[in-house]
Amino acid sequence: QVQLVESGGGLVQAGDSLRLSCAASGGTRSMYAMGWFRQAPGKEREIVAAISWGVGYAYYADSVKGRFTISRDGAKNTVYLQMNSLKPEDTAVYYCAVTYSARFTTTSSYTYWGQGTQVTVSS
Repeated sequence: QVQLVESGGGLVQAGDSLRLSCAASGGTRSMYAMGWFRQAPGKEREIVAAISWGVGYAYYADSVKGRFTISRDGAKNTVYLQMNSLKPEDTAVYYCAVTYSARFTTTSSYTYWGQGTQVTVSS
């Protein structure tokens, strides 16, 4: 069973940048994609970005296009989320997840989840 550990969250001001990391271990040989998701208080969890492992197809939510970049390091089994020009509305707990399905742009396809890391953006 794959295990995921996120890191890199914190408290920043609007306009600042953060880079989130998620390291996967165990059960990684067959994973199709890894993704980043976020959940703000009182809201549903939403997909932020995802990347397929074999080819590197990337998907972004409209709200983060042009500001966030997802990348992967196959040798380290790690996915990153570079977040630039952060806004207060980006405040949420950010989770990484793994899917073994080719349908990697929808939340319901993801099977394993990390513990989450808090990102808080002040105005």
